[in-house]
Amino acid sequence: MDGSISEAQADMREGYYSGAAGIMASAIAWSAAAGVALAGEPERSIVVLLLGGMLIHPISVLICKALGSRGSHTKGNPLGQLAGASTFWLIFCLPLAYGLGQQRPAWFFSAMLVVIGGRYLVFATLYGMRLYWVLGFALVAAAILLSWLSAAAPIAASAGAAIEMGFALVCFVQHRQSLRRTG
Repeated sequence: MDGSISEAQADMREGYYSGAAGIMASAIAWSAAAGVALAGEPERSIVVLLLGGMLIHPISVLICKALGSRGSHTKGNPLGQLAGASTFWLIFCLPLAYGLGQQRPAWFFSAMLVVIGGRYLVFATLYGMRLYWVLGFALVAAAILLSWLSAAAPIAASAGAAIEMGFALVCFVQHRQSLRRTG
């Protein structure tokens, strides 16, 4: 794909429903982890978020296709490499977050809020959308506040679920509005 950064971003938005499906899939993973933590099994909730995280991409592709998007970007889109690099960065952070969770489960969720928040800051460039700056900073701010308050694992996991669910809905609405403007 030859062209400008704005064309590459438009291709990412078109292919992945502006990332709304991915945020929703992540919110579902956080919700499952929160449910397990609320059931009194915070150590197991860590595994649930890790396993759920592995399913985010395939689930988001299914959601994209159900909504009429490709669930992929055009071959040769240079932003595809940035997306891949941010995925590796997230994977490289998992052992650190897991180690923190072995000390105190709530620390795992706070660490993951920071890691995922940082990844969403990269998505601001991938999609060319300010929404991802706000989402990234909201997750990091929640992690800091929850850590400062010594919040328990169910609260931290529920915060991740609620924040991502709210932003997923906003992103879905923004994408639909952009389709109406261009269509």
